[in-house]
Amino acid sequence: MALEILPVRTGGAAENMAVDFLLLQRFPKPGMPRFRHYGWRGPAFTFGYAQKITAVRALLPADTTLDLCRRATGGGLVDHRDDWTYALVIPRGHPLEDVRATQSYREVHEALAAALRVQGVAGVVKTTVPEAEGVGVCFQRAEIYDVVNEHTGEKIAGAAQKRNKHGLLFQGSIWRPAASLPAIGSAAAGPAVD
Repeated sequence: MALEILPVRTGGAAENMAVDFLLLQRFPKPGMPRFRHYGWRGPAFTFGYAQKITAVRALLPADTTLDLCRRATGGGLVDHRDDWTYALVIPRGHPLEDVRATQSYREVHEALAAALRVQGVAGVVKTTVPEAEGVGVCFQRAEIYDVVNEHTGEKIAGAAQKRNKHGLLFQGSIWRPAASLPAIGSAAAGPAVD
């Protein structure tokens, strides 16, 4: 099955989250998987739909002007100031959409880890369960099936999912410092559009 790769765009937090959700809900080719990589107009953070805004604000850096928006997906607080952000939408009926959330998370991250290894990054999928903690800041600890550095265990990539009658929205982030890939965008996406 083909994958529709959309142009790279830069937007604010609310705009980027809305576009991701619209790719799930209202894409003109609903049966086709689609992928987009995007940038941020300024310092931005997003947080999972189940997180309380008061708890999120307590985790934010003090004295910093930033853009903040709730995601349609779950997960923790994500700092987008130095990440490579993407959205992948898998339509209804696709084999990846039909599996359990943990399995789709693992499969996408296995493909991502393999792509990072081709780029020289020692990425592997974490297969051990961390000690229980509440949902907090995304890159402070790795969850099961996140992509981690095989030598240090440092988290390289994480994601969150939303499923509905239209399919599966997978919102992911690669932490550039952990991946050591300053130009990752040029290696994985098409032409930029502002």
